[in-house]
Amino acid sequence: MYRLAFMMLHDKEESRDIVHDVFARLLDGDIRFDSGKAGAFLSSCVRNACLNVIRSQDSRERAMRDFPIDDEAPDDSEAFEREIKALQNGISSLTPPVCREIIMLHYRCGLTFKQIAKRLGVSETTVYKHLRNALNQLRLTLRDTYKLSK
Repeated sequence: MYRLAFMMLHDKEESRDIVHDVFARLLDGDIRFDSGKAGAFLSSCVRNACLNVIRSQDSRERAMRDFPIDDEAPDDSEAFEREIKALQNGISSLTPPVCREIIMLHYRCGLTFKQIAKRLGVSETTVYKHLRNALNQLRLTLRDTYKLSK
């Protein structure tokens, strides 16, 4: 199972963690299975856990690509404060208001699309579309702000 995880993730530590978590859930009784097919079932659990890790990594990589963050602290703290204020103003001006709520739930509270959809009583697709709309609005707002200030 470790080999399967390593082949999928190419990360020794993450692979060990995945296999450990599957066995820990098994010992805790969180997982129930037919003992006659234990190997196949546990391999499926490891594979699914690896796919979840890959999916979350892909989301993080897309976010880092779309919103690059400098590792260094800004030299001009006033400029940094202006940028934060512009971002806050952009978020507060999002329309419709559900876009503002979804962006706050996703980025501030760390909720998944599924969790947000359940909380708001809408589909995951609706959550995705509103989030995409909100991010597009923020990009335009910040682009306009920087054109005026630079």
